[in-house]
This record gives sequence, C-alpha cells and structure tokens, in this order.
Amino acid sequence: MDLGLHGKVALVTGGTRGIGKATALALAAEGCHVAVCGLSDDGLARTVEDIRAASTLNEAPVAFVGDVADPATAAGFVAAAVEAYGTVHVLVNNAGTIGNTGPFEEVSDADWDATLRSCLYTAVAVTRAALPHMRRQRWGRIVNVGSESGVQPDPFMPQYNVSKAAVMNLAKSWSKAFARDGILVNSVAPAAILTPMVEPLLRAQADAKGINMQAAERAFLAENRPNILLDRFGRPDEVAAAITFLVSERASFITGANLRVDGGSVASVAT
Repeated sequence: MDLGLHGKVALVTGGTRGIGKATALALAAEGCHVAVCGLSDDGLARTVEDIRAASTLNEAPVAFVGDVADPATAAGFVAAAVEAYGTVHVLVNNAGTIGNTGPFEEVSDADWDATLRSCLYTAVAVTRAALPHMRRQRWGRIVNVGSESGVQPDPFMPQYNVSKAAVMNLAKSWSKAFARDGILVNSVAPAAILTPMVEPLLRAQADAKGINMQAAERAFLAENRPNILLDRFGRPDEVAAAITFLVSERASFITGANLRVDGGSVASVAT
C-alpha cells in the first residue's frame, strides 16, 4: 500500500532511540526526508547511519542535538530541517523521559518540572515552530506520543502519568484548532514497550529481586500490566507502524483520535 509519504519532510523529536528512532526509520523507508533530535550525541552517529540505510532516498537525516523544550532550541531544530528540505509536513512529538518512578510522596518539585519539561513543553515548543510551515502549505500531520499511563494512570510516577495525559489532551485541542488549516493531529497511547528508557527500570528490578531480565519482564507485566491480552511487551516498531499510518494520506479523515497501541491493556471502550 502506498502511504503517500514519498518526499514529505518529517521531524521526530526524541528520534535517536526507542519509539522515536523506530518511527524515523519507518518514515525514511516510506521515502520521507527525516530530521531527528536528541538531548546528546550518545548514539547519534549510529542513528544517522541506521536511518540512511533505511531511507529509500539514500540520504542521512538532519540530526540536531539540544533540549527542544527551550523555544529557541526548538526553533533551531525546525529551522535546520527547513534549511535542508524547504518545509515541514510531518511532526512526531515523541521526546520524553519517565524520571522518578517512585510514589507521589517521593516525587519532588524538581521531578515534576523535569518531566513536564521533557514530555509536554517539547511538544509545545516544536509544534509552535513548525506550525507556520504547515499552515503556509495547508497540509500537515502531527502525532503526539502519549502513553497508556495517561489513560489509566499507575499508582507510581504520577508526574509522568499527568504529562502523558496532557500530551494527549493537547493533541485533541490542536485537532480542533488546526483542522481548517489542513493539519490533522492525533496521538498514540502505547502500553509497555520495551525501549531503552524502560530497560534500566527492568534491570534494576531484576537486580533487586535476584532474577534475570526475562523473569523481570514477566514480573513487571504481572504486577503492572496484567490486562495486556497479548501477554508481552510491545516493540518500538509496532508503535512506529501506527504513527506512520496516522501521518499518511491513508489517514486523511482521522483527526483528534487517540490510537491505543497497547495489546488490549486498556479495559474500556470509552478511552
């Protein structure tokens, strides 16, 4: 199926690992010009080579290092993509970290600030910078990467739960605000996805319990995601496939939706 993405310019925040990197690879394989950003140079060179290898255009992505929660840095990221490719068609707001995984009383004000900055303010800043380009051409696709934790919150890491609920709420708000400009906005809500952000948490639990990583994965799912009907962690490429569809021409009548990529974990019709 031709998704109609060949030649589109796609920006992915948090694009150097996990869901972001998988999404960048999927968009490159569909013929998009890709720009990715990350907080540091760690793994960036490998990411660039992997995206080049996946690209049907046989080109390396624009790779930008910086904290795009800062409006000036976000504008710099968008400007770098526009300088290279002329415009912006697709924006995937994926940047975000879990932060403190403790209960409410252990989460400091600094933890709240850091998580909201990482998960929410990045989406605000980059979208603000990309929006004029989408409006000018009257065509755009934005996907905010939320989480199951924003739909049915965990008893721990409340700041992350709130930040992801906010990101999905923001996508709904933008879908109403930007529709007349030809810009479609949706969100995805992954459940437990085995990413580099999750692996240290599992490794810590494995060490604490004296078990191997496979046993730690099983224990985590049993304790925290017992409703995942497929009974396993998801993969980043499975989330990337959903995002790639939502930004494509094949999703031309979908806006304001939240697509759960959760193996059936959310046990409700309404959310």
